Amino acid sequence: MIATLKNTWEWLLDQSWLLPLLLVIGFVLAFAIPEYNLLNKYVQLVLMYVGINIILAVSLNLVNGYMGEFSLAHAGFMAVGAYTAALLTMRVLPVAAYPGLFPLAVLAGGLAAAVLGLIVAIPSFKVRGDYLAIITLAFLMIVKSVIENIDVIGGPRGIPGIKRLTTMPWVFFWVVVCVWMVRNFVYSKYGRGVLSIREDEIASDLMSVNTRRVKFLAFMTSSFFAGIAGGLFAHLLQFISPRVFDIIKTTDILIMVYLGGIASIGGSILGATLYTVLLEILRPSTVAGMLSWLPAIVFDPLNEYFIRHLGVWRMVIMPLLLVLVMLYWPRGIMGLREYRGFIPRRDREAQHRLKKSEKQEMP
Repeated sequence: MIATLKNTWEWLLDQSWLLPLLLVIGFVLAFAIPEYNLLNKYVQLVLMYVGINIILAVSLNLVNGYMGEFSLAHAGFMAVGAYTAALLTMRVLPVAAYPGLFPLAVLAGGLAAAVLGLIVAIPSFKVRGDYLAIITLAFLMIVKSVIENIDVIGGPRGIPGIKRLTTMPWVFFWVVVCVWMVRNFVYSKYGRGVLSIREDEIASDLMSVNTRRVKFLAFMTSSFFAGIAGGLFAHLLQFISPRVFDIIKTTDILIMVYLGGIASIGGSILGATLYTVLLEILRPSTVAGMLSWLPAIVFDPLNEYFIRHLGVWRMVIMPLLLVLVMLYWPRGIMGLREYRGFIPRRDREAQHRLKKSEKQEMP
């Protein structure tokens, strides 16, 4: 029975019509859920945050997972995209009359972040590992300080009153674009170069891999989608300030990447989903609602001494989760593995031939 199910699943994954069918179903649900209120507003909001976090995790995994670097600048790129998109929709583009201009603002935020990603890529030619982490952390602090000291864009007060333009269909669209582009990049010749840099950069240079071009493309692609996520985030939260994009935000994204697994698109999707849902479950109001069936003699002391303080402790529990993952599960849930559906058919066939030849060579 199990073998039959496995064979059926493998046959299903090999069908060319499966991916278009899933995309059509996803887009239909993305339009139908808010239109017909199939889920309540809170669940819809959580789903959109899940989508934004998937974009952040998948894009950071390109640098930290596939290329083997350690960047802490992702929240900075997200801030650039958020502020660029917000300023365009509030002061330049007439989105109130033409809501269809919103994607242009989000795209501009991504391009602005990609330009800064180009600048951050330059130090990676000379340093790696901990030293690059320090440089990218400095970049994050520079971005935050610059925004705080420009009163024209709100300074430390931030930008309130942003029009809510982020919808579930737009979030789903950008998630699909991000996953599709990163997946195609990873399995292109430049993606092979990224993987070779992770294994041995000096050997990659000796084998004629243009490591500078590969790093430029990887950093720019990663920062571009961080900016896209920032633009979507700003028009969902409707308020942004420099405090939103600090080192804690970068830590959140790192937890998603390393929880799901390095060098795995499917792992990033899984890690972002798990982390976002866990954060929401640990909210005091959510826990109180889940335990409201308990009798008052049990619920009241539990609420007084435990549930009320979850708002603080959940920000301790989640970074602690990152520490535990690094100690006992350093590659994450899907580390260095991929869902079969994300692997191109030619690569799956090559892996199948390799396994078949290895079995034939065994005595």
